[in-house]
Amino acid sequence: MSRIASGPGPGRASPPGRREPDLSVVVAGVRMRNPVMAASGTFGYGREYAGLVDLGRLGALVVKGTSLEPWPGNPPPRTVETPAGMLNSIGLENPGLDHLLREDLPWLRAQGVPVVVNVVGRTAREYAEMARRLDGVPGVAALEANISCPNVEEGGLAFGADPDEAAALVEGMRRATSLPLIVKLTPNVTDITAVARRVVEAGADAVSLINTLVGMAIDVETRRPVLARGTGGLSGPAIRPVALAMVYRVAQAVEVPVIGMGGIWDGRDAVEFILAGASAVAVGTATFVDPGRPLRIVEEIAAYMSGHGYERVEDMVGLANPGFARRRARRVGAERAERRKERGSEEIEGGDDR
Repeated sequence: MSRIASGPGPGRASPPGRREPDLSVVVAGVRMRNPVMAASGTFGYGREYAGLVDLGRLGALVVKGTSLEPWPGNPPPRTVETPAGMLNSIGLENPGLDHLLREDLPWLRAQGVPVVVNVVGRTAREYAEMARRLDGVPGVAALEANISCPNVEEGGLAFGADPDEAAALVEGMRRATSLPLIVKLTPNVTDITAVARRVVEAGADAVSLINTLVGMAIDVETRRPVLARGTGGLSGPAIRPVALAMVYRVAQAVEVPVIGMGGIWDGRDAVEFILAGASAVAVGTATFVDPGRPLRIVEEIAAYMSGHGYERVEDMVGLANPGFARRRARRVGAERAERRKERGSEEIEGGDDR
């Protein structure tokens, strides 16, 4: 039985003959045909799913975390299934930027999907250098700074857990590129809104959240951690309530778009994130179970919108979040006041000199 309700929402009757809802969104200047992105780390560089999924139907594709030089990743075992999720300790293994530029981007450009490059590094200088080298590269729609992965000893957690360190890293990237800059936030902090505010002040055009939660599994027979590194990142449906609450809070705290992720399985889950204040969503672990899941979610969002009388995704963003609605109302009011001020100045400048 579908989890997507079919009836119109209160006060939003769907008259016969209503046209199909407009699923397109613009996030951080990136125009997407729908709000469903393939999340970084679970979709490789797109080739891995090309025979199973029409990539051109995705809202955007976020490639695997990429560093300046190849990273070998962590020793195995690196993954383990858990109730309602999984733990991974891959360690951001990747073939490096040169490989991405030479082998993957030329192929991705032909797929008809906006490509977001997830950037990782061990130092702020490496992040900035990645941003510099990707600036202006054909086929790159935006960058996502992964300052939140808990699986590496250097970089990730240290940057993402400290608001000032996170801001300094983003400032360096912002100086190095004119590309839209998304910053991926870690949930493993005391106050995620503090980090969100600082990275936006430093130049982030959007924030994405959440990355994985730190977790562990122990083999009771060997009496040792299952993962070679001990802990790993927990993802999947088990983290969805945590992710939803953090998206709700961050959407109230910042003036830039929020991309929600964490345990999304179906259209109802995606709509929850949108109602909480997310302008788009990213689907990750679910694609391991069902590679076509992101496209099914697109269809289910459309069904929800048709059934509840919503014509645009934007019409739903933040409806369940009073704090977001108040912030948006203040922003719209300020924009209108600024436009009135500009019109008044033009009238004064164009008036008769008597």
